[in-house]
Amino acid sequence: MNLGRDNHPELRDAVRALCGRFDSAYWQDIDDKRAYPEAFVDALSTAGWLSALIPEEYGGSGLTLTEASVIMEEVTRSGGNAGCCHGQMYNMNTLLRHGSDAQKKKYLPQLARGELRLQAMG
Repeated sequence: MNLGRDNHPELRDAVRALCGRFDSAYWQDIDDKRAYPEAFVDALSTAGWLSALIPEEYGGSGLTLTEASVIMEEVTRSGGNAGCCHGQMYNMNTLLRHGSDAQKKKYLPQLARGELRLQAMG
């Protein structure tokens, strides 16, 4: 069975390179301080990885769910905290699917630029 692990090598390499800038000392410091990984999330946002599922018409990357999964897989593989990415990447789907046109035009571009963040606690 091919689970697609060889798919999207360029995407994997690019996400790995970005994640590689945040070593174990960074993550240990974040953990020790019980802090939010602001620099990491900012870097992912700037690179466009957290706007993967936002359509291009709203300033996102317009990638597929498979490609978004590859991004999350590589974040996790690197030892990074993917939890800080889930809300941004997947919760916005509620807005995309159920939001009004006005809500989409207002919020999706801000999310794509990393100016607005979504989180879910539960």
